[in-house]
Amino acid sequence: MTIQDLKDNNLILFEAIAGSKSFGLETPESDTDIKGVFYMPKALFYGMEYIPQISNETNDVAYYEIGRYIELLTKNNPNILELLASPADCILYKHPVMERVLISDFLSKLCKDTFAGYAATQIKKARGLKKKIVNPLPKERKSPLDFCYILKGYNTITLKKWLAENNLAQENCGLVNIPHSKDVYALFTDNNGSLCYKGIIKSEDSNEVSLSSVPNGETESAYMYFNKDGYSNYCKEYREYWDWVEKRNNNRYNTNMEHGKQYDSKNMMHTVRLLQSALQILSEGSLNIRVSNRNELLAIKAGQLQYDELLERAEKLLETIEQVTKTTKLQEKPDVKHAEKLLVEIRMELYT
Repeated sequence: MTIQDLKDNNLILFEAIAGSKSFGLETPESDTDIKGVFYMPKALFYGMEYIPQISNETNDVAYYEIGRYIELLTKNNPNILELLASPADCILYKHPVMERVLISDFLSKLCKDTFAGYAATQIKKARGLKKKIVNPLPKERKSPLDFCYILKGYNTITLKKWLAENNLAQENCGLVNIPHSKDVYALFTDNNGSLCYKGIIKSEDSNEVSLSSVPNGETESAYMYFNKDGYSNYCKEYREYWDWVEKRNNNRYNTNMEHGKQYDSKNMMHTVRLLQSALQILSEGSLNIRVSNRNELLAIKAGQLQYDELLERAEKLLETIEQVTKTTKLQEKPDVKHAEKLLVEIRMELYT
């Protein structure tokens, strides 16, 4: 099924403008996000083709099947609670059955973990971007040779330096395992190439060092250590970095570069917003997603605050949330049985 199928068959139960426009944080560059709820045709629902969510390619437009929607509400998922709390001027359509889905039935102490936990994820993302901005990785990928070291007494030197000092090519070297010595090898050399050693690596694309057959009587030239764990970590960071470069939102990246604070300012804005929402839920027992401090949050998005200052603010909000959680009158968690009864009633009305 597609989004167009939902519309053509009148399967949409709820539809609203979401994201920055619903929060009151839109700018001229903001996209219009649409979120909603749908129900499946009776034949498909009772068959084997259950579909929990239908989205477009960018996820700017997404609809949740009513069962999945109710399930996520019982888990106090921030995005789903925010959808249920959509301001009236953002609601595009609301089926009468959706009047029964009340946010007061679902708000609970779980919001401390879901909203604040999600905010912590945003902080991690912001830190991750800061690391990528501060430490860009060259396009040319390192090889295992860059993580190999020659043991010299109580010290080491890089393999590449040792090869250069001894006028040797890695292709004319052979490695032999040393028992009970992880990633340490005896290194043999053959300047004439007559012994057909396999080299330290087979090619620049290799991810492992190579082992060679060494004739009896040959004397090792050195002992070599391959920092395999270091190379694996580098490969992971290299892959993540260039994957991020390929997929990043260049407008957002350029904004982060222009403000010069070296963090993802949009993530940090949403971090503060989510923490404020968590505090509102736990202290007031309600959720109004239209922010009252638009200018302050947009200043964060524009990178006008220092990263450490933002972290300090987030930590203070977290401390306050912890204190308020101890006195809140909210239920410990949503009543799943009540939610299930509600879902059954809605389905019965839709399918009758």
